[in-house]
Amino acid sequence: MRSLLYLCTALGVIALAAWAYRENHLTQQAMNQQRALEREIAALSEAFSIQRAEWAYLNRPDRLRELVDLNFERLKLVPITAAHFGEIGQVAYPMPEARSEVFDTIELSGEIEQLSATLEESLP
Repeated sequence: MRSLLYLCTALGVIALAAWAYRENHLTQQAMNQQRALEREIAALSEAFSIQRAEWAYLNRPDRLRELVDLNFERLKLVPITAAHFGEIGQVAYPMPEARSEVFDTIELSGEIEQLSATLEESLP
């Protein structure tokens, strides 16, 4: 009986050791994936910062002004002034559509009164 107890205890310890090893291996794998993702995020963040700096460099007002002057014949770009905007009276608003629902309602109410009058007459 004791030997069976020792055997079950030894098998339990071996099973727990195998489970602990497996969990440790899975934990290490998850930590490696986390580190890889953090490196990728840092690289993408750095690339994004570089692209923002390049965008700011390319959109300098003096550079854009030079490009407009160079391509004036082809693009005909001019600075925006108040004359480029319209007045509020020049806006064409759509006309509201006539609603036939109002007329239908009036006709229905007349029919309902007639129906109620005929029902009252037919009741004793």
